[in-house]
Amino acid sequence: MKKLGLFILLLTVFYKIQAQDEKMNLFIDDLMNKMTLEEKIGQLNLTTSGGFVTGSAVNEKTHLKLQSGQIGGMLNALSLTAMKASMDIAVKESPHHIPLLFGMDVIHGYQTIFPIPLAMSCLWDMDLVEKSARIAAQEATANGVAWTYSPMVDIARDPRWGRIAEGAGEDPWLGAQVAKALVKGYQGSDLSLDNTMMACVKHFALYGAAEAGRDYNTVDMSKITMYNDYLPPYKAAVDAGAGSVMTSFNVIDCIPSSGNHWLLTELLRNQWGFKGFVVTDYTAVNEMINHGMGDLQTVSALALKAGTDMDMVGEGFLTTLKKSLDEGKISIKDIDLACRRVLEAKYKLGLFTDPYRYMNPDRAKKDVLTPDNLKAAREIAMRSMVLLKNDKQILPFKKSGTIAVIGPLGNSKADMIGTWAFAGGQDKVSTVVDGLKNIGGNSVNILYAKGSELTDNPVLLKNGSSFFPGQKKEEQIASSEQLLKEALATAGKADVIVAVLGESSSWSGEASSMSDIGIQKVQQNLLKALLGTGKPVVLVLVNGRPMTLPWENANISAILEAWAGGTEAGNAVASILFGDYNPSGKLTTTFPISVGQIPLYYNHKNTGRPMDPKNKFTSKYLDISNDPVYPFGYGMSYTTFEYSDIKLSKTQLKGDEKLTTSFTLTNNGKMAGEEVVQLYIQQPVASISRPVKELKSFKKVLLQPGEKKDINIEIGTSELKFYNSDLKYDWEPGDFIIYIGTNSRDTKSAKINWVK
Repeated sequence: MKKLGLFILLLTVFYKIQAQDEKMNLFIDDLMNKMTLEEKIGQLNLTTSGGFVTGSAVNEKTHLKLQSGQIGGMLNALSLTAMKASMDIAVKESPHHIPLLFGMDVIHGYQTIFPIPLAMSCLWDMDLVEKSARIAAQEATANGVAWTYSPMVDIARDPRWGRIAEGAGEDPWLGAQVAKALVKGYQGSDLSLDNTMMACVKHFALYGAAEAGRDYNTVDMSKITMYNDYLPPYKAAVDAGAGSVMTSFNVIDCIPSSGNHWLLTELLRNQWGFKGFVVTDYTAVNEMINHGMGDLQTVSALALKAGTDMDMVGEGFLTTLKKSLDEGKISIKDIDLACRRVLEAKYKLGLFTDPYRYMNPDRAKKDVLTPDNLKAAREIAMRSMVLLKNDKQILPFKKSGTIAVIGPLGNSKADMIGTWAFAGGQDKVSTVVDGLKNIGGNSVNILYAKGSELTDNPVLLKNGSSFFPGQKKEEQIASSEQLLKEALATAGKADVIVAVLGESSSWSGEASSMSDIGIQKVQQNLLKALLGTGKPVVLVLVNGRPMTLPWENANISAILEAWAGGTEAGNAVASILFGDYNPSGKLTTTFPISVGQIPLYYNHKNTGRPMDPKNKFTSKYLDISNDPVYPFGYGMSYTTFEYSDIKLSKTQLKGDEKLTTSFTLTNNGKMAGEEVVQLYIQQPVASISRPVKELKSFKKVLLQPGEKKDINIEIGTSELKFYNSDLKYDWEPGDFIIYIGTNSRDTKSAKINWVK
């Protein structure tokens, strides 16, 4: 009876969806039958909010385009008043009153800013990842935003690439889990609700593999690498129901993404079944000219026929598609199909029912930066931070004595919120100085000295300025000698030193690639001088990428990776330093010793000559180790966890049987703590060379002091599947090694055999 009830429920849902789709199709058919060619092309045009004048006015050029239906959507408008003014023109003065679609880069929060996405992936907690997106949608949709250009799901294995800050790191399986959670958080279960917004998966595809870690650069890889290592998070987001996809700037098989028919039609739509619309990245159609694909008319036609539906900012569609149609280079069917997809998105968002449903001044006042939102931001920030080192249990601090906070990032609000946070105000941002005062209370004396500038590199000072509103320029304003003198004087009055160092918020994110990903020399000189005082030094890192930290790891007793932690960053840091929260974050990217090791990632394939320290003629460096400073999955706690040996339900399996792995986890320390238990699988022999190990599952376990818990993790043949040389997704029989442990390096193992 239960099965019959479930079947009836599924059948009811199916027919309901079918009826809704039929109603939408009839509405759009009727609308498109009335629209002119120019109006249809106008729906494919996404412009910036640059036409807005502060206040309620819209400039004349933008006004005329809106009146004639030549704008389908606008991006990154910060003024609700200006958005409403533009919507008024579109729905009251244009021929068929088609509402605008307002989009924004809501990347890690709207006004309540959460940690950067790379940091949030270190939560290893999909419920909290989803919650961050839900709160972001709640805030943004009250302020006119119905569409977010997130999640960015690019796999990134080169920390020189600034946009590594915006993704979930190096692992395709974990990246897929994060992608699903973010789409679910943004879109909820009903896009027509006024507090959900459409997700846009980016950058499709392979953008995280830009050569030399240089933004906007080219990409070249085999299909097997694409399918196994880079495409899974995009597919997971599509399977989760993402309403839109954004093209990338790079080429795929030597054809730019925005004009790549195989990518946008054969793979995305035909193989994966994507039903939403495709938008380019900023001027990506125009940039196909530089890729050598032809003039603006040629590349615009190429993009449309490839499966691109909306042209961001470049206006190639707006200015050339009619001519291409007249010349027979595209068909009216091509234009109609793209227009329909954009109109469908607006329909699903409920904009035809109420164009102003996402513009609610009352909600904007009460739903933004609420106490509950800030509480969630603090919890997520605390849980995203990773304890990298804690020799001699220097941490946590007691809430007494004098603490000197020293470093250019110790009291910088702008750098706490990180890249892509231009809608987030800095009024409520807590710095490390603020946090230590707030959490420490009156019994702790907090001193502060800047100590140094972020850099004295003239090239970085010139190029490192941000183009985002609210983010500061890097300008050296004091001499290094004077700043250092003040820092040492301040340190002399303290019992312990907290050095807050790392990167400006403008050094990661878009257009922020770096060749040197270590702590800048002027900051490192400060750190060495502080260490020379003989006082305990704790290093707190504020940054947007993995950094090279061999000297710091060898010389500093305690290191906390705080990332750019968002609005509540400082309070979160202080909660960890004082032990109010026991850190549980785990790295989702490898921290190399040197940029010379890049790309460096845990799930690499083996070589015919694996590293042998006794044999020069094996795969290794002469001057440094092959190993990273900190491996994927790494993160310490204030307590210690012990893993027993692995027990297996079976060692011989057949077909679709399930394997249960079990072990005992023990908290041997004196504090309650959470451990992220990680399960990896290796198939030593297969039809193609396979990675040395791959993450396939994890569990986050809370244990009280002295507590033991039996942990069971079940796996099936779905965890064994991969794309073979024929791009068939399947599993192959043979031996498998199961690894379970605290990170990708430190594991216990057991062997099984699985046959078909």
